[in-house]
Amino acid sequence: MRYTGVHHFQEENGYEIQGAWFPRVTRILEIKAKPGLDHFFREVGDYASAETIKVKSAEEGSRVHETAEKILAGEAVLIPDEIRPAMDALEAFAKKHSIIVFPEFVERRMWSERYRYAGTIDALAMIRGKVGVLDIKTSNGFYPEFNLQTAAYVSAFQELGVRKALGCSFAVETRWILRINQHEVCRQCGATKRTKGGRMKVRENGSGGALCASGNGHEWGGVVGDVELREFPNNVHRDIRAFLAAKILWEWENDYWLRQAGYVR
Repeated sequence: MRYTGVHHFQEENGYEIQGAWFPRVTRILEIKAKPGLDHFFREVGDYASAETIKVKSAEEGSRVHETAEKILAGEAVLIPDEIRPAMDALEAFAKKHSIIVFPEFVERRMWSERYRYAGTIDALAMIRGKVGVLDIKTSNGFYPEFNLQTAAYVSAFQELGVRKALGCSFAVETRWILRINQHEVCRQCGATKRTKGGRMKVRENGSGGALCASGNGHEWGGVVGDVELREFPNNVHRDIRAFLAAKILWEWENDYWLRQAGYVR
């Protein structure tokens, strides 16, 4: 990306907190290769179309994030019709699993004084008696960079000075990914069809798909929500080391602008 000046670089890549500028966790992790994204661009076939789908998908994801966070925090919210199946599934899932979200820590900006980075968490939550970072994703699966992102957040919350500044009186001991999705299911073979960013993606259900392929095609039912929660209690220290390695590479890549910003010591 081209920058018009140091202020443009800082606005695009980080936050100013308590008079100091810190790079964002998500921007740092863009330095990491993403094979799934590369496969997506190859599958679409041309860059312009893929970029259009990507931008529209991000907009849809933001809508899901905003609505889901309000639902989890117990706020009244007008649910858009196009994501209602996913949100209905989320409400039922959160009730079943007794997910408690701390409203004051929804979309809360945090930072690490020790490692000098910042980010915005989706929420702090209590699940099964443990408090941790809850990160919402609208992807079709779980990807390794999710672990690096959440490890960076957990590590920052383990700094006493940061917890005190944020008014966080409890220990943050774990992290979860809450994956929220919706799709249609074939009534005959169980294949799923997901539409995101205006692009339709069908996942066949093993040998069952052959039945539909040899007949009149899939018979799609209505759209249903799909919610999955995974905890990643292990390897936090390994993941934070991997995140910091990515940060070193990102700093190397952006050395000129970081020096202009006075970030490089």
